[in-house]
Amino acid sequence: MSRLVVASIGPASSVQDGGRLGAQRYGLTPSGAMDRLALAAANCLVGNEPFAAGVEIGPFGASFTARDGAVRVALAGAPRNADIAGRAVALDTTVTLKDGETLTLGFARGGAFSYLAIEGAIRGEPVFGSLAVNARAGLGSPYPRPLQAGDEFTVNAASGAPELRIELPKPAEGPIRIVLGPQDDEFDEANKALFLASEWKISATSDRMGYRLEGPAIKHLHGHNIVSDGTVNGSIQVPGNGAPIALMMDRGTSGGYPKIATVITADVGRLAQTSAGTAFRFKQVSMAEAQDEARKFARLIRSLPDRLRSADTVALNIEALHDANVAGYAVNAVDAGTWQVSAEP
Repeated sequence: MSRLVVASIGPASSVQDGGRLGAQRYGLTPSGAMDRLALAAANCLVGNEPFAAGVEIGPFGASFTARDGAVRVALAGAPRNADIAGRAVALDTTVTLKDGETLTLGFARGGAFSYLAIEGAIRGEPVFGSLAVNARAGLGSPYPRPLQAGDEFTVNAASGAPELRIELPKPAEGPIRIVLGPQDDEFDEANKALFLASEWKISATSDRMGYRLEGPAIKHLHGHNIVSDGTVNGSIQVPGNGAPIALMMDRGTSGGYPKIATVITADVGRLAQTSAGTAFRFKQVSMAEAQDEARKFARLIRSLPDRLRSADTVALNIEALHDANVAGYAVNAVDAGTWQVSAEP
């Protein structure tokens, strides 16, 4: 066995898997990965089940050190700089950390969450059938809280399998798709039109429980209190101040504010990866379209093993390349012999 030690890590980082399903009727929130596709892709690369437990890394940087042997990992999700001692590590590929080596990750760019999957998956004692962390409730394993420096995982020693990459489809662009309801009748046509026509931004005060949306106030027809009823990932509640909240993975299982719309399953991960302050819009689709997109998303998850390819084995030393004199000549970035041109005739 080897160990993967958290050398440093920012807030909003925790162990997540596919979530604890089947107990919402008892008030138990599901939790789980904010971007299920990214978690599944990282797990597929290292041979795990799609929704096995991995490390969900928030927008800030992190670093991980292998101890007592080599550890094979894969990184997917939000783009960010990654390197091992100045040697660049690509997104959506596997990499094997030798004993004592540290994988260093920078800030997320154009997204919010990245996923580090470990060959053999993270071990822990399931809590109601899942390792997923809900910090508010103190649920999860092996650490029922956000990760911090000094935490470590006992993991399988690296198998020595060839390094792989995965070919994922280009991320969807355009508005976040929603279906109206289930309480859209609590809003008049003008306010529903305002919701759909407006530009929204995610507040910096958002978290895994809910994304607070900044934009125009949406007014209710009959007041903001309703009899509490069930919520799902992507439910968009409108409280009394008129500022919508998109409910995310650590949401409550019921809520007493009218829900003007629901983000379709296929776009919940896209919403989760929308950085705070980034402008976006919503687009209404039919229930039939939402169901069709959900089926496509499920097929994409199932197709991940067929998208694996052999990774290029080139080691690119970014720091050395930055220091090289390459001006005025054609060079090969992976061949240091071409970086400097002799002055001799």
